[in-house]
Amino acid sequence: MTATAAVEGRTREPELAGQTVVVIGGSAGIGLETARRARAEGADIIITGRDPERLSQAARTIEAARAAAFDASDMAALEEFFHQLGGPIDHVMVTAGGPYYATLAEMDFDEAHRHIDAHIWPMLGVARYAAPLMRAGGTLIFMGGTGPRHPAVGLSIAAADNAALTALTANLALEIAPVRVNLIAAGFVDTPLSASLLGDQLDERRSQLRHDLPIRRVVGPADVAALAVHLMTNTALTGAAYDIDGGQQLL
Repeated sequence: MTATAAVEGRTREPELAGQTVVVIGGSAGIGLETARRARAEGADIIITGRDPERLSQAARTIEAARAAAFDASDMAALEEFFHQLGGPIDHVMVTAGGPYYATLAEMDFDEAHRHIDAHIWPMLGVARYAAPLMRAGGTLIFMGGTGPRHPAVGLSIAAADNAALTALTANLALEIAPVRVNLIAAGFVDTPLSASLLGDQLDERRSQLRHDLPIRRVVGPADVAALAVHLMTNTALTGAAYDIDGGQQLL
């Protein structure tokens, strides 16, 4: 047998074997795909979501060790979840909460406030309640975006959310070390959430991106999941935002 053949025939060890991964918002889209990939890498998976039926179906699909239905923006429920979990855990990813787009004139202040709460408070709550349960070297992973970095009409709340998440990532990485804190900043990702936001414009958007993006395809949940698992396994990474948008920012 040649050296090349020996390398090709070698079985790769799962990168997350013996570890526990919690995905907040793990019943669909990026969260579910991340849970699926982490499970394939040998991790025990715990997922949460707001819809009990959809969550139960997702848990069966990926053979999750546990599932809990609650709203991640409810701090009391979030605290109780981690209290009952007990630990130890290794990684927590938070995908809950979508963006809010509106011009100043059309903005519903109550709705905008709820969207800000849905991003900022879960990040702080997870940092407070999960970090004491985590093994050294584990990471908290949060989701942000790349689009709101470019000023445009209607992006005020999304841009403010994104700036806050980036700042919190860096500060929390110092405060709760040696637990690591990282942010994934995504462009357009082809998920059910994107479909609900774009409606009948979804196919046109997909076609435009396939033509314009340097990668000549649309970014999907599996792409983001691969980055998330890399952030879990590479213990040198903390306190930063990692872009994944297929080169969208270059256009």
